[in-house]
Amino acid sequence: MRIRTDGDYAYRRDAIERAADCYDCNKTKAVVSACDDVRKFVQAIRQVLERDDLTLEQRREIAETLSTRAVTFEVETEIGVITD
Repeated sequence: MRIRTDGDYAYRRDAIERAADCYDCNKTKAVVSACDDVRKFVQAIRQVLERDDLTLEQRREIAETLSTRAVTFEVETEIGVITD
């Protein structure tokens, strides 16, 4: 697999190099590691945002903090009313 890093895609080279620095490995392993990890991170964040012991404000702050350019987390509330 080849990833274009020329022209308008030059930012990809920087992103891959930052991942390699983060994981302290070569670029190929960094890309694979990041791809494996992102799914787990998203799943873990969703689990945290569903916790009952957090306030709505805390959930929204966590969602905002952990949102990225590629993945955005939003917290919604649902209020139900039952009348007799």
